[in-house]
Amino acid sequence: MDGNFILQAEENTGPLTAHTLRGEILRIVFENDDKTYVVMKLIDSQEVEHTVVGSITGAYPGQDIEVSGRWETHQEYGRQLRAEAYRFLLPSTREGIARYLASGVIPGIGPKYAQNIVEHFGEKTLEILDHSSGRLREVPGLGKKRIEQIRKAWQGQSLQKDIFIFLQSLGITPAYCMRIYKRYGDETPDKVRSNPYALASEVDGIGFTMADRVAAALGVEKNNVARLASGINYTLGQLTLAGHTCYPRVELLRSAAETLEVTVDEAAAGLERAAAARQIVLCPDPEFGELVYPRPLYIAEYGVPEMIARLASVPRFAGKRLLKVPARNDLALSDEQQLAVERVGASPLTIITGGPGVGKTTVIGEIVRRAKAARLKIMMAAPTGRAARRMYESTEFSAKTIHRMLKWDPGERRFVFDSSNQLNCDLLIVDEVSMLDAVLAYSLFQAIPPGTSVVLVGDADQLPSVGPGRVLHCFIESGIFLVTHLSKIFRQGAGSFIIRNAHRVNSGQMPESGVQSDELTDFYWIEQDDPEKVLEVIRRLVCERIPERFGLRPADDIQLLTPMNRGNCGTIGLNAMLQEVLNGGNKPQFKAGERVFKTGDKVMQISNNYDKGVFNGDMGRVAHIDAHEKKFIVIFDSNQSVEYDMAEYDQLNLAYAITVHKSQGSEFPAVVMPLLSQHYMMLQRNLLYTGMTRARKLLILIGSRRAISMAVNNSRLEPRFTRLRERLAERIAPRSG
Repeated sequence: MDGNFILQAEENTGPLTAHTLRGEILRIVFENDDKTYVVMKLIDSQEVEHTVVGSITGAYPGQDIEVSGRWETHQEYGRQLRAEAYRFLLPSTREGIARYLASGVIPGIGPKYAQNIVEHFGEKTLEILDHSSGRLREVPGLGKKRIEQIRKAWQGQSLQKDIFIFLQSLGITPAYCMRIYKRYGDETPDKVRSNPYALASEVDGIGFTMADRVAAALGVEKNNVARLASGINYTLGQLTLAGHTCYPRVELLRSAAETLEVTVDEAAAGLERAAAARQIVLCPDPEFGELVYPRPLYIAEYGVPEMIARLASVPRFAGKRLLKVPARNDLALSDEQQLAVERVGASPLTIITGGPGVGKTTVIGEIVRRAKAARLKIMMAAPTGRAARRMYESTEFSAKTIHRMLKWDPGERRFVFDSSNQLNCDLLIVDEVSMLDAVLAYSLFQAIPPGTSVVLVGDADQLPSVGPGRVLHCFIESGIFLVTHLSKIFRQGAGSFIIRNAHRVNSGQMPESGVQSDELTDFYWIEQDDPEKVLEVIRRLVCERIPERFGLRPADDIQLLTPMNRGNCGTIGLNAMLQEVLNGGNKPQFKAGERVFKTGDKVMQISNNYDKGVFNGDMGRVAHIDAHEKKFIVIFDSNQSVEYDMAEYDQLNLAYAITVHKSQGSEFPAVVMPLLSQHYMMLQRNLLYTGMTRARKLLILIGSRRAISMAVNNSRLEPRFTRLRERLAERIAPRSG
């Protein structure tokens, strides 16, 4: 049983007011690996035994403790106090001191030696250990070596406890206390006092906001230059989360000054400090005067043009050999498809773009066929596992995610394939390039050897990459790549209302209902805008209507896509509802904050974990939960089995419903997409278009005409500050024709 991860749902039945309980710790029932959560038995002054659970660090039997919290009744474990605050009080009775020393707090002291020591020194035992440990020689049976071991261990645990008390006095939770202590050890107080803002960059999970609270508790002034520099990095980091690779200096300073509650001049001092520390890079710009980059994005945005220039300048490239391979007699390509194939032989850098149903897959297949005939070494990749799998299914040729193709080395903390160890290929085809951000593009192009023919495939009208930059757009606009826009919808797509309506939306027109008769179609539009009614519609669709009429499996084949996480019809609410109806029952489970994970749950990895080899957007199922070992296993769609500690739960979300942004690069047999007036902040044409194009066999759109119209008519794209196109133009002359 792990207190952050209780195996049964809890029911709060006690009053809402906090209670304080004081007594002696009798025993530790459970403690997690990080020693940040315990279940313990406590006996009060009336000899009444209580259960206390919560984030309590450094608890040992025999200690006196004062705990404040709320009473609750657990379905399985009964009445217990969930701790919200606590302070240790060293034991005062002989029995308590003996239990404390025998608990394992001091290596070298077991029950026998603990009893001997307490019998000799009585209630003064802890005082003796603190100030006169040399007197341990008076205790029969304690040798010189053991006394020295006890003395050092007592000093060490006392120091650690003092450090945790110091950190908690600054408002740091026990879980983060342990992370900080693991990072800095006994130097923790000095490190934190000297520069609390280092926590934001050096301790996992601690950002600027938490570090700023710690600094304030230490009395750091708002205009302290270390605070200002950290605030500049934080503000710039928030802007990169919005897709910017850089930001104008004037606007950055204005935003940082507002965040930090200082003057613009004071913010400028922080910017200069961050630049001097080589955390940021300042670049002159003819339009904005000066642009500010986080250093990794500066390296990427200036590095990619260098790599592109190297690939573009080679006189000989492998794709030329494709021109010698004759076309298939049994495959009729359109003129624009034929042009796309031939351009691979005309340039080492080509882009194929277009919407759904225009034959991009057919073109990739023909390029692969000719490359095989020309005996070229072929590699294919995509940003997500689902997209890579689609490439394989359509070409019957191996495809990998970009991360797996480049091979991450956990020990070295870098990709195996880079500029010094490049890929061994003649032809590289990368699909779903709209998802490529600046940093991943830099890693990819570093690893491509000159002479390779690079074919990039993607739909430029979809949502931009989640990460910073506009890589595909900049490549297209640069004029360096030979770009083929496929626009003709082929017969297999012409009869699809999904494809027709996706193109209608992309051109600014409202979708048309696919219902012409009682015959089944692949597109339905249910006009409903009441969130509560929409939830019921979704429940019936997923559990009854779609499985009955289309023979699709609710959890495996049907994917809910929504614009937002919050709200009645956001991912959080939808996942809670769908988990209950699709994966209910008494199954092994654990609670993580407000979430519950069960065996059989559909989940998505929401951050890159290079050490485990799983990446943002990978989807799978919870296959096993081990409550005793506090671990669980997820089997991903790639059949990769990955073990997690329960403390790593925050790397995963339930995935019965996901955001449209998280669906990029994936396709699903059936998509149900609510698009309601309450989503007005996110109602954009490219979001609706992207969501629609994720459906392969069935798309059900739920929303009012007003909400859908808002999305269709909102084609305004949020600007992203990036200078990749300009850097490309500076480095390479555009192609003609």
